[in-house]
Amino acid sequence: EVHPETEKVYIALTNNKYRGATGENAKKNKEDAKEWAPVKENKNGLVMELEDDHAGEKFTWNLFLVCGDPREASTYFGGFDKEKVSPISCPDNLAFDNHGNLWISTDGNALDSNDGLYAVTTEGETRGELKCFLTVPAGAETCGPIVDDDRVMVNVQHPGESDDATFDKATSHWPDGGKSTPRPAVVVVWKKGGKIGTE
Repeated sequence: EVHPETEKVYIALTNNKYRGATGENAKKNKEDAKEWAPVKENKNGLVMELEDDHAGEKFTWNLFLVCGDPREASTYFGGFDKEKVSPISCPDNLAFDNHGNLWISTDGNALDSNDGLYAVTTEGETRGELKCFLTVPAGAETCGPIVDDDRVMVNVQHPGESDDATFDKATSHWPDGGKSTPRPAVVVVWKKGGKIGTE
């Protein structure tokens, strides 16, 4: 996703649990940890930032986010104080709002939490300040965020999906509750007063 003002490019790298793997997953390891992918057996993913003239043959890159639990030494949040950010795992889709905030939807949260939608500042004194905006039901993936000043829309995919779920024993019964069959849907969130992405 391209920043609307700086034209920096942001890339979601969801995870790579086989990077530098040993033991039973050693044969699935295609590459050890590198400067641009520093975490071995990375279950939480990265967001990379590229600076490019969009017409040449060279670019520079930065690790903007190294996702995971902020208490872990390997995580990084654009230089922002890690004690003041939300944990995030498995970034998957990206979008920008009208104020230059990057919105990140996740798929496959490896922190024993539900997936969600997060907003992060990319420039200025609060660069890297990541906040959880919403979470989706158990087993669901958050995807396709659309963010404007008045509303946020996300797709809630495959709610109730898990390795041990069955049609009769779903992990979730969202959105209808009870014993209903879980169904994907589009969720719309709006704010009373003010613009989304300004506070």
